[in-house]
Amino acid sequence: MTTPVETLEFQAEARQLLQLMVHSIYSNKDTFLRELISNASDALDKLRLESYRDKDLAVDTSDLHIELETDRVERTLTVRDNGIGMSRDEVVALIGTIAKSGTAEFLRKLKESKDSAASQDLIGQFGVGFYASFMVADHVTLLTRKAGEDTGTRWESAGEGTYTIETVEDAPQGTSVILKLKPEDTEDHLYDYTAEWKLREIVTRYSDFITWPVRLEVERKVEDKTTREFETINSGKALWARSKDEVPAEEYTEFYKHISRDWNDPLETIHVKAEGTFEYQALLFLPSKAPYDLFMRERKRGVQLYVKRVFIMDDCEALMPEYLRFVKGVVDAQDLSLNVSREILQQDRQIQLMRRRLVKRVLSTVKTMQADAPEKYATFWSEFGPAVKEGLLSDAENRETILDICSFASTHDPEKPTTLADYVERLPEGQEHIYYMTGVSRSIVESSPHLEAFRAKGLEVLILTDGIDEMWVDAGEGYRGKTFQSVAKGEVDLDEEKDKEENEEFAPLLSWLSTTLADSVKQVRLSTRLTTSPACLVGDSGDLTPTLEKMYRAMGQPVPAVKRVLELNPDHPLVTGMRTAFADGGHETELGETAELLYGMALLAEGGELPDPAKFTKVLADRLARSL
Repeated sequence: MTTPVETLEFQAEARQLLQLMVHSIYSNKDTFLRELISNASDALDKLRLESYRDKDLAVDTSDLHIELETDRVERTLTVRDNGIGMSRDEVVALIGTIAKSGTAEFLRKLKESKDSAASQDLIGQFGVGFYASFMVADHVTLLTRKAGEDTGTRWESAGEGTYTIETVEDAPQGTSVILKLKPEDTEDHLYDYTAEWKLREIVTRYSDFITWPVRLEVERKVEDKTTREFETINSGKALWARSKDEVPAEEYTEFYKHISRDWNDPLETIHVKAEGTFEYQALLFLPSKAPYDLFMRERKRGVQLYVKRVFIMDDCEALMPEYLRFVKGVVDAQDLSLNVSREILQQDRQIQLMRRRLVKRVLSTVKTMQADAPEKYATFWSEFGPAVKEGLLSDAENRETILDICSFASTHDPEKPTTLADYVERLPEGQEHIYYMTGVSRSIVESSPHLEAFRAKGLEVLILTDGIDEMWVDAGEGYRGKTFQSVAKGEVDLDEEKDKEENEEFAPLLSWLSTTLADSVKQVRLSTRLTTSPACLVGDSGDLTPTLEKMYRAMGQPVPAVKRVLELNPDHPLVTGMRTAFADGGHETELGETAELLYGMALLAEGGELPDPAKFTKVLADRLARSL
C-alpha cells in the first residue's frame, strides 16, 4: 500500500546548487561515492549509538554494513545501508532544503569563482554531500525507513527544480540511494560507475578506513556458472588505532576528508596515544583552509568522540576549547560510559584531563610548525590566527604558549610579520614596553599621526588589525617581562630633553581649548608623539578604544561615549600660530572655529567619523574663503 505521490519544489538555494552540480562545476566526479558512503557510515554510527541508548528500539545491529549494487544493463548504481534511516519529515528537511546557514554566500562565491580548482575549494568549505549524486546521475531515487517506524519514504528527482515524495509500506530499514547513471564520457571525467574495477578503485582510494564493511556485489564464475555475491572491499581499520608508521599519508588525508567533509588536504596531522591510568587515542587535523562558518554563532566544532571505537557524538565541545574549534578529528576513550551525555562530559574529570593534554599538543604542534615549517605556519596563521587569539582571553593556563605562536604585522618590516619573541629580542636597551596600535587596516594604522615620533626614533610598533586584538591586548599581562603599551593611549614621553618651559608657554591656550572643546574632549595637552601633524586624539590607559565602542554597540551592548585627550604638536606652525593669536587677544570666534577644525582634523587623521560633517565643511569653507 502506498500514499499518493506528492510533488514539491526545492528550496531556491538547493535548486541553484543542484543546477551547478548537474552542470559539472568541477572535474573529480569520483568523489560522489565518497560522499554517499560517508553518509551511510554516519547512519550506521547513529543506529548503533541509538540502540545503546534506547533498549526498546527493535533493531538488529549484528550485521551493520554498506552495500554497492550495480545493474550494467539498466545502468544503475545503488548505495545501501541498514543504518538509522530517515522519517518523511527528515527527508524533506535534509534533501529538499539546504539546512545550512551561509548557503547563499556559498553560491555567490561559487558563481564568482573563475576556475574549477577554486570551485572545488569552495565546495570543500561548504559541503554538498547527497547533492554530489547529480554529477553522475540523470535521476536519483532515495528509499528510506527510520529505525523504529513502520513505514518508509521514497524520494525521487531528476535535479531540475522539483522532487516527488511518497510514503511506502515495504521499505527496508536504512537508506538506499539508486542512481540512474549518465552515459560514460571519459573526456568529461565521467566513468562507468557500474564497473567493478572502478568502484574498487574509488573505495580503496577514499573510503578504505570506514569502520563498517563496504560490500560490493561482484560476478564470479563457478563451474561455468555465473553467480553474484557481495564481497567486502575496504579494510575497515580505525586509523587512530593503527601505528603511525603503517598508515600512508594518503589514508590520513582521505580520513580527514571523510570526517570533515572538506575537499582540501589537511595542513597537519596529529596522532596521540595516551596510556596509563586513563587510556585514549586521538587523531586530529589542522585544516589548510578556514571553514566558511568559523566566526558564525551556529558554527560547530569538529572533534568526534568514540568510546572503545563506538561512535558517541559529533561536535564534542568538551574535548576542544572554542578558540580551537577549527581542529577536526577523532578521540577514542577507553574508560567512558557509552551513555555519556554532553552535560556529564562538561563535568567529567577524565574528559577535562584529555582536553588539557590535547590542547597542549595542538599548540605545541603549531609551535613546531612555526620553527620548522614556516610556510605551513604562515598558511595556518593567515587562516586561523584571529580564532587562536581568542584563547588569550579564555585560556589563562596556555596564554604564554599562545603568545609564543602568534604573529603580528609591525613597522619593522612592511611585509613579513613578527613574533613577540623576535620583537623583544630587537628591543633597544631600556625599553620596557611592547608598543602597539590597533586599527581597521595596516594602511590606516601606518598613516596615523600617533606613529610619527615612534617612526622618527626607530621604535618598532605592532600593527593589530583583528577585532579580537582590541580585547586581549588590554586584558592580559605582558610578555617576558615587558608590558603592552598602546601608542594611542596614555601619556608617552619620547623626548625627555624637551624644554619644560613649553608647558608654561602653552598653558593659557591649553586651558582655553580644554574649556572650548569640553563637549568633545576631556583634556587638551602637549604631545611628544607628533612630529609632522598638528594634533591627535589619545585615550587614557583604561579607556575603550573607538573601535571597541563600535563593536560593543554593534552587539547591542550600550556603552557610554568616551571622551579622549587632544594632544597638540608644539612645533607645528598651526599650533604655535594659535598660541601667538591667543596671547595677542585674537578674535575668540575665529580661534573657536580653528579649535573645531583642529579637533575634526585629528578625528579624520585616525580614520574616525566627524560628529557633524556638515558643520565641519561649512566652517572649513568659510575659513578658506576668508583666506583668499
